[in-house]
Amino acid sequence: MPYYWRLSGFYFFYFGLLGTLVPYWSLYLKDLGFSAAAIGALMAIPQLTKIGAPNLWGWLADRSGQRLRIIRAGNLLAAIVFLPVFWVDTFWSMAALLVSFSFFWNAVLAQFEVLTLQSLGRQSHRYSHVRLWGSVGFIVAVLVLGEVLDRAGTQVLPWVLSGLLWLLWLGTLTLPAGNAPRAQAGGEGTSVWQILCRPAVSLFLVAAFLMQLSHGPYYTFYSIYLEDLGFSKFIVGLLWSLGVVAEVGLFLIMHRLLARFHIPWLLVVSLLLASLRWLMIGVAGDALWLLALAQLLHAASFGSFHAASIAWVHRQFGEALAGQGQALYSSLGFGAGWAAGAGLSGLLWQQWGVLLFVVASALAVAAAALLVVGGVTRAPR
Repeated sequence: MPYYWRLSGFYFFYFGLLGTLVPYWSLYLKDLGFSAAAIGALMAIPQLTKIGAPNLWGWLADRSGQRLRIIRAGNLLAAIVFLPVFWVDTFWSMAALLVSFSFFWNAVLAQFEVLTLQSLGRQSHRYSHVRLWGSVGFIVAVLVLGEVLDRAGTQVLPWVLSGLLWLLWLGTLTLPAGNAPRAQAGGEGTSVWQILCRPAVSLFLVAAFLMQLSHGPYYTFYSIYLEDLGFSKFIVGLLWSLGVVAEVGLFLIMHRLLARFHIPWLLVVSLLLASLRWLMIGVAGDALWLLALAQLLHAASFGSFHAASIAWVHRQFGEALAGQGQALYSSLGFGAGWAAGAGLSGLLWQQWGVLLFVVASALAVAAAALLVVGGVTRAPR
């Protein structure tokens, strides 16, 4: 595959940074003295900015054809505006930092997904083989940081995050430009709005929103929940890593699943397995074996759902509108869905606690039903 290691290296460090941020940032905020509601609100901010920011950057990339420059600029500006984190300890100053950081940070991934598919060319079906290195980076970060934070405390977290941001920016300087299509002129060809009017696209985006909404309790309070059950940060990191190990295994065979099965049915099965995962966490208590079993289903709730979604968006939007298509998927799913899930979880966690995982299970079932009843599974292959 062309440019394999350069593309894979970017995914490794990008998701290594997420493996530092997602499981442990809520613990850092807790140690700063923030309440559950404040933690939920702050954890929602990067996803709220993802609602609009990726669409702006995607539009600019598709119109200008300068996708790689936008990736580099977004990463550099994110690294710069994150630097004040060492002096931030109040809610509003932390909120302002996260808004500015995530506005630029959210320029990166959706456009890099397009760059990867363009660089792979006719081997784009092997996207999952490149993307799996992101999962490896996540695992390494989670395991190493779990041990480090147990020994040194969460105060080292900002230093690690800042260092990774600068390493990632250096990595963008090695990336290929991709085989970009000609930049679109206004009014040329099919519009984004015409594509969004297709049920196969609009209902898919609603399902993506519901899927990420169901992740709200997990991404916001799973680590805190495990700590409250008495597990060490190392065990917390081990459980997070177990899920991503399962994801890596899935990515190794995903190109075969995409070739054999209709993409909407892969999405439906992923949603049903996600529902089972949330239900298992909701009833597991401190049964470590059941929590571990639930983590293996991360292969479906993230791995197969995301890989199938990337392929479905690429097919529906085509090359000329690829940047805006991936940005819409990112903003409605990982942006609006994740933000709503984090915010609602923050408001309800103290009253509902682990019962929120049962609600999450119901949301995933509803999303699967939407794809089946709405006829998306009957869309042409």
